[in-house]
Amino acid sequence: TYSYARHFISCCTRVNGYESTPRGVDAMGSTVWVGTFPIGIDAERVERQRKAPGVLPKMEAIRKTYKGKRIIVGRDKLDLVKGVQQKLQAFEKLLNDYPELQGEVVLIQVTSPPLVENPKLEAKIAELVAHINGTYGSLNFTPVHHYHQHIDRDEYYALLSVADIGLITSVRDGMNTTSLEFIMCQSENHGPLILSEFTGTAGSLGGAMMVNPWDYQGVARVIYEALHMSEADKLARHNQLHKHVLKHTAQYWAKNFIQELLLNAETWDQSSPTPFLDQNAIVDKYRKAKKRLLMFDYDGTLTPIRKTPGAAVPQEHMLKALTALANDPNNTVWVISGRDQKVLEEWLGDVDNLGFSAEHGSFMRQPRSKKWVNLTESLDMSWKNDVIEIFTYYTERTQGSFIEHKRSSLTWHYRMADPEFGAFQAKECQNHLENAVLSKLPVEILVGKKNLEVRPTIVNKGEIVKRLLSQHPDVEFVLCAGDDKTDEDMFRALAGVNNNGSGRRDSYKNGAIIKPYSDCLVAETAAKIAEATLLHSLEHSPVIPHRPASEPNSSSRHHTHLKPPAPYTAVSPKITEANEDLTTSESISSLASKSSQSLTSMPNEHFSITIGHALKKTLANWHVTSPEELIRILGILSGVTDA
Repeated sequence: TYSYARHFISCCTRVNGYESTPRGVDAMGSTVWVGTFPIGIDAERVERQRKAPGVLPKMEAIRKTYKGKRIIVGRDKLDLVKGVQQKLQAFEKLLNDYPELQGEVVLIQVTSPPLVENPKLEAKIAELVAHINGTYGSLNFTPVHHYHQHIDRDEYYALLSVADIGLITSVRDGMNTTSLEFIMCQSENHGPLILSEFTGTAGSLGGAMMVNPWDYQGVARVIYEALHMSEADKLARHNQLHKHVLKHTAQYWAKNFIQELLLNAETWDQSSPTPFLDQNAIVDKYRKAKKRLLMFDYDGTLTPIRKTPGAAVPQEHMLKALTALANDPNNTVWVISGRDQKVLEEWLGDVDNLGFSAEHGSFMRQPRSKKWVNLTESLDMSWKNDVIEIFTYYTERTQGSFIEHKRSSLTWHYRMADPEFGAFQAKECQNHLENAVLSKLPVEILVGKKNLEVRPTIVNKGEIVKRLLSQHPDVEFVLCAGDDKTDEDMFRALAGVNNNGSGRRDSYKNGAIIKPYSDCLVAETAAKIAEATLLHSLEHSPVIPHRPASEPNSSSRHHTHLKPPAPYTAVSPKITEANEDLTTSESISSLASKSSQSLTSMPNEHFSITIGHALKKTLANWHVTSPEELIRILGILSGVTDA
């Protein structure tokens, strides 16, 4: 039923923490579609059985017994969820509020014994029946006729056929087929169907009169309206219900279910699962390489995801492995994170020889340097005012959410909010941002794990990876690890995927909306990166080095359809006699002129590793299941842990 599907998706979100949409659940790297298939009845069989020879005599007998009375029929199992008690209390309310109906209306209630006897409920029902009959009955009139027994098929169809109203007041029910059989039996009488909104058929039978069984006065009022309904209204409602039952039969249900099952099987993601990281292979390649480049995301990669960002402090064993890797003179180790500079310095600043990129590539700090370089300094940040206003609006209306302010970006977190409502508000907030901000400013939205981040379009982790590859063209081993959608930019850079077409276009990848941006922004950021490299070189060398080439072609951003990998190029940063005398401006201009050159070959071995399930959609070529597993591998590579 519709409500059951909704509750199932809700449980997946609340209990298991999976992302969900109205159509299904995103779990373990795949989308599981959740469909609703209300079951029907065999309408042709019911039509034959209700016209069986034994039914008509029983119909005449019932009409004779209750001559001159309006008949309300209910047939349920004597179970708490079937709402028999609520039905009797609503009927009592009807007789009390509308005394003119006393002596005119009878309730025939058939309750078949349940699988497990409930003596207390039986006693309560018997008590209610006796109370109503004693209060509103007489020697010539009994308002409630209760039959606690099984009745044969002919009696059942006869009772449904002569009824003036069908009354079903279940407090929780699946697909109530009695309501469908009542509709089939009312082809001549056109009696209204009063149906609890908590039944499985309530979402399908739009022509029924819906009630809340706990609202006794409301049920009584609807019964009164049904008794006084015009013949034209009765016919219109019945035709609508009858048409639905004839179309949505049991055969239709089976056919539709199989068709949808086959359709989803055909369109199921057929991509191969990402293989689990081969420990022997990575250890062997690592040890054979003379120069190595290692790049890591932080949250969800070096440390598990925490509900509050401040709780994701580094663990001792992780720091030990990271320190050993960074101290190896053959290694260049970088942490490329969405965190700001202050947090990275506080948590990882004691690790010598570690390079940092903060706020998804907005800031860089070279190894053995204490200076941060803002790569977005020249960018217009006036967009923050508009975004803060929108984020504040949703924060005030989403309990548990909060805004994280960074120098070059803003993040709205809803990890502490109600899972369903938080996800709903995030989608609303994203739509609001797209309409109010993205349409006029060069920024993009990153849909992360329980957060939305807005940042300048020109900045992403992939650009930092490409820069590091250009700075270190002689590396023989590259390791890059991340866990979420923002890290796919790094994997894309490693895969060498870029757009060689003639123009940029909007693209969408995993919920991140990429908008066009101007060439001047690309050039400014490229110059900043080149300047950062030059400043670092000046700090550690008496000679002005030749700067690495910037790479203004940022069209290797998110794309739905990936092209085959293209080779990397790199401009060697090594100092030569020919470039020792270059001035700073000449170095930068020469780099700009070389930005369109093709890059040198990719390092011999690279391992891009995603943290998560094997079926997770990713550009990485390996996966591990958790940050702990990655740290264990790093411990082996660094020598602090035995293999």
